[in-house]
Amino acid sequence: MIIKNERNRQFPSKISTTQFVKLYILHLLSQKSFYGNEIIEEIRTRLNEKWEPSPGMIYPLLRELESNNHIKGWWKEPDKRSIRHYRITDEGIEHYKSIKRIYEPVLLDSLIIIKNTLKDIYGDK
Repeated sequence: MIIKNERNRQFPSKISTTQFVKLYILHLLSQKSFYGNEIIEEIRTRLNEKWEPSPGMIYPLLRELESNNHIKGWWKEPDKRSIRHYRITDEGIEHYKSIKRIYEPVLLDSLIIIKNTLKDIYGDK
């Protein structure tokens, strides 16, 4: 979303990695509950093993989403506190719907940028 006379310096994607991962976390949790490493693995699998978020990105985002009441976490074994599962909350579903709507045109713009760059530089293949 570019405002008149404002440059968008973020290239080639117009969505930050943090925004992308937060969207993906909420998307996954809208389908079922996961724990942190499962989220990393699921994103890696769904992106054909081409990229994965780091634990250093996932866990702070999970804590942020939980503190904003967008997700709810619980310990599988509360005494050990080793594996924390998460599910989306009703507030989280509303937030997910909102950012999903906001980010769709941004992701589509990013796709156009990448496709046009590939076509321009590497030609039709």
